[in-house]
Amino acid sequence: PNGTNINDGVGSTAIAALQAKVVEEHADIGIALDGDADRLIVVDEKGRAVDGDQIMALIATRMHEKGALTGGGIVATVMSNLGLERYLAGRGLTLERTKVGDRYVLEAMKAGGFNVGGEQSGHMILLDHATTGDGTVAALRVLASLVRSGRPASEMLHVFDPVPQLLKNVRFDGGKPLENARVKAVIADAEARLAGRGRLVIRPSGTEPVIRVMAEGDDRAEVEQVVDAICEAVRAAV
Repeated sequence: PNGTNINDGVGSTAIAALQAKVVEEHADIGIALDGDADRLIVVDEKGRAVDGDQIMALIATRMHEKGALTGGGIVATVMSNLGLERYLAGRGLTLERTKVGDRYVLEAMKAGGFNVGGEQSGHMILLDHATTGDGTVAALRVLASLVRSGRPASEMLHVFDPVPQLLKNVRFDGGKPLENARVKAVIADAEARLAGRGRLVIRPSGTEPVIRVMAEGDDRAEVEQVVDAICEAVRAAV
């Protein structure tokens, strides 16, 4: 370690090495944290990644079964998969969405009395334990559920079927491309196409000059068409 190589090629944002090692060692599960351990990504025994949405679904389900889930659901961001929302709704639970960022998740949790929240990227907040993200505590919850179930991780951790989701970034050098008339028209058309069958999230990055374009829906081809059309319009506007 030299202060600049924290999680260099490993951790929750680079899980390829962990995936290979889990399969090689015939491990039951793999756990990846980020540098400050507030993010958690899990790998099942087949080497498949389990993201924050699936982890939240598992933890919330187990807590709901025990009568320990508060707020009537969980809090996640606009980036969480529509499949998670549908899964929770099927169990009489809600998914309250916030802007991207665990600070917004925490604010909504406190305001609504929720004790489970997080992000698809793996940030996990369990208010029964702490007011900050804690991937270690979340990992212990996952491990406890795995042991109690007696089932392999590949069966237990893939809680719901995610709908096709696509995220692309479009770099721009300045200006406000989202205010361009043509871009607005393409976005409006995309929203109409996905209405009732999917979601569209478009936002400028808070850390770099890019527009993030995310769409999800039951029709993968349509999702790809929508995202590509918006990206092309943004590029043409800058």
